[in-house]
Amino acid sequence: MKKSKIAGKAPQMEQLEFGKTYAWCACGMSINQPWCNGFHKGTNFSPSVFKAEESKTAAMCMCKQTKNPPFCDGSHREL
Repeated sequence: MKKSKIAGKAPQMEQLEFGKTYAWCACGMSINQPWCNGFHKGTNFSPSVFKAEESKTAAMCMCKQTKNPPFCDGSHREL
């Protein structure tokens, strides 16, 4: 399987709102990073859709290599 495009080499801090549904870009091609804009269509990628369990500031993965999608796990340090 093809690897995701690296959208950034550091996490992006985003304010999540309790109960809101988000679609995190897994392919790295969205121009609305870290959120999906549908550019994955025609690929093997699909967004990681999740509902925020609490209102908080979260470190969203931009390198697309995290083992804890959609959140940063430090994988960008290995690039």
